[in-house]
Amino acid sequence: MEDDIMGAQATFHRITHSGSRDALIGAGIGAGLALIGAVGRKFAVQAPTALAGDWDKALALEHKMALALFDKLQQTGPEANGRRATLLTQLKHALGKHAMEEENAIYAAMRLAGMKEEADTLTGEHGYVKQYLYELGDLLKDHAAFQAKLASFRADIEAHMRREEDELFPRLKEGLDRAANGTLTRRMNQEGLKLA
Repeated sequence: MEDDIMGAQATFHRITHSGSRDALIGAGIGAGLALIGAVGRKFAVQAPTALAGDWDKALALEHKMALALFDKLQQTGPEANGRRATLLTQLKHALGKHAMEEENAIYAAMRLAGMKEEADTLTGEHGYVKQYLYELGDLLKDHAAFQAKLASFRADIEAHMRREEDELFPRLKEGLDRAANGTLTRRMNQEGLKLA
């Protein structure tokens, strides 16, 4: 009988301890897959920007993608509160990532290139972008007010984008040599990956 009890205890010990090991292995595999998924998602979100080429082309592409979200928001009907909320969240994320790239890489490079006043103005305009997004969040259920605020926002942001693309970014790019432009592109993409 003692041998039976000893045998049962040994079997129980083997089952419970190997189960813990298997659970730990399973948890480790799960955590590893989650990490790979998160990193993969970051690269997938940043890929269109990174594949666009130099920093100025990449930012122009992001401008175009943001305007497409504005178009989708403008097309929502009075009863589309959920769709409006989803699109506004997408716009907030896209513009937040974009602002991080510009403020932490491009505008810093502008300041170093003697374009401090211009960089400070653009940074200030980003504050108003955040204000618009905040106000739009309060207007999701008021279609008419939302659309009016969105129209004002779009006009302001398009003026900001045109100034960057047509005047300031070409000036900065011309003032940098090829290597410096390459470094700026890399830095901008690194900033984008932080929020991707």
